[in-house]
Amino acid sequence: MKKPAEPHPHRAASAPAKAKAAEHKPTTSKARKHRRWRIVLIVVGALILIRIALPYVLLHFMNKKMANMPKYYGHVDDLDLALIRGAYVIKAVNLEKKDTVTQKLTPFISADAIDLSVEWHALFQGSFVGELVVEHPELRFTKDAAEPAAVQKDTADLRSLLNSLMPLKINRLEMHNGVIRYRDPGREPVVDVQIDALELLVLNLTNAADSTNALPSTAQATGKVYGGDLTYNMGLNMLAATTTFDMNMTLVHTDLKRINDFFKAYGNFDVNKGTFGLYAEMATKNNAFQGYVKPVIKDLDVLGPEDKNDGLFQKFWEAVVGAAGGILNNASKEQVATKVTFEGRLDKPQVDAWGAIIEALQNAFIKALPAKLDNQINITTVGKAAPEEKKGFFKKLFGKKDKKEEPKKSKKK
Repeated sequence: MKKPAEPHPHRAASAPAKAKAAEHKPTTSKARKHRRWRIVLIVVGALILIRIALPYVLLHFMNKKMANMPKYYGHVDDLDLALIRGAYVIKAVNLEKKDTVTQKLTPFISADAIDLSVEWHALFQGSFVGELVVEHPELRFTKDAAEPAAVQKDTADLRSLLNSLMPLKINRLEMHNGVIRYRDPGREPVVDVQIDALELLVLNLTNAADSTNALPSTAQATGKVYGGDLTYNMGLNMLAATTTFDMNMTLVHTDLKRINDFFKAYGNFDVNKGTFGLYAEMATKNNAFQGYVKPVIKDLDVLGPEDKNDGLFQKFWEAVVGAAGGILNNASKEQVATKVTFEGRLDKPQVDAWGAIIEALQNAFIKALPAKLDNQINITTVGKAAPEEKKGFFKKLFGKKDKKEEPKKSKKK
């Protein structure tokens, strides 16, 4: 009788091994799942911590940068991130001009909020650029402290600050409810004049949108000037080798009585009644510029019942001012008295003062001009003005303008 075959040692051991392996497999897969979840939770937690800390880090960096500017001191109250739309909002921005000797601070720029974000419209066209929206900005120029000429010299510092705040090139700029002020605290009375309710929209600053237009970038602005309405339009080419733009501006119905502090401080007179407006056009190309301004003064009254207590010399001076205002006020309805033209080169700017005075007098006494834009100036007219014949003062003032000779037509035989 045959003995039953003994199980092979390897085969006999394989059964318990398989059972152990079967028990170990789900344990290993569970451990892997737990490890993955731990990694996910760690990454999510790290992102949350970064998201919480990042605004404070950026705020600290920004305030440190603004506090260490050589001629300015700035501060930001708060900063919010909006990661989904790729933006952050700076709140309560203040930048002050610093006197390097006395260390006195003079308000220069402020804004309720500045929103910096990626411009998605340009991104879809393949351009990675940003847009800037500023709420209630105020730009203040102060005599002997923060003046335009002084600020112009410091543009490198301001540009560096803006680049650090917004690494992307700005392609779209919006400003809402803005203010531009000029103050002269050293005058009596103190001069404080402003343009308010300023709305500004600038498009295509980097020419992100492909265009064959000679002036692809545009700027449009509106504002209020003491009851008057300001409108500004400009087309420009930011990528041109030289400054190239075409602009026009209109200002109507500004109440002169509301800026009497300005007149008293600088002219030693006040206005009882009158409105002021301005029409202007200017264009530049290849370093040449051309343009004009037309002032509008209506119903000007410098001497009135309110001035009965003024001294003799004060009354005489106000009478002179009133007469000068009358020169600029043509009797015709809806007419202005003068149009002052100018042209030259940006690298050698010169204004013909005598020519401006002659034009003012000629327009006042001889001809009347419409109170509107002439639409005569654009980049195609710059540098094409024909040279005028040299004339004396009185010939220029009272002489008739020469008519262009028309070519004689040949008679048909």
